Amino acid sequence: MSSLPLGMIIEALVAVLLLITIGYCWMLNRRLQRLRADEQVLRATISELMTATEIAERAILGLKTTAAEADKTLGSRLKEAETMSHTLAGHIGEGEKVFTRISQIAGAARAAAPQRESAVGSEGYAARPVPEAQPYAPPVQAPEREHRRTSRASDIRSAAAEATARLEQFRKRNGAAA
Repeated sequence: MSSLPLGMIIEALVAVLLLITIGYCWMLNRRLQRLRADEQVLRATISELMTATEIAERAILGLKTTAAEADKTLGSRLKEAETMSHTLAGHIGEGEKVFTRISQIAGAARAAAPQRESAVGSEGYAARPVPEAQPYAPPVQAPEREHRRTSRASDIRSAAAEATARLEQFRKRNGAAA
């Protein structure tokens, strides 16, 4: 008799464990069904992500191509700008030389005009002898005129120097970026 209650207890225990196992399997089945439903959504999401990745790759290739073309164009324009800057600097130097010569000639003409008028008499003959030629000294100009002339020349020089410096900075940045 003592074995019967023990057998019943074991069978009851097995039945309870079976009920727990059935409940766990039922719960696991529901989770698997949700996972399968989510799998479809996940597959759709993955396919959309792959499409977006392909589009992004194409866009990146287009951007690289555009950047390479822009770099080539910018490089050629920088070279043109640099040669133009050097040419302009040369022209400015030549212009300053011409301006200096013209101002010297004008100054000499101004200085010689009063001497000619006083040296010529009423009959057209020289009333007094012409003084000996002296080495040329540039005429003394009014400080305001001299300041304007040097101011313009220095403004042009500083603008050319500034443009050249900007080109060099841009070239250094462009070289560092490449």
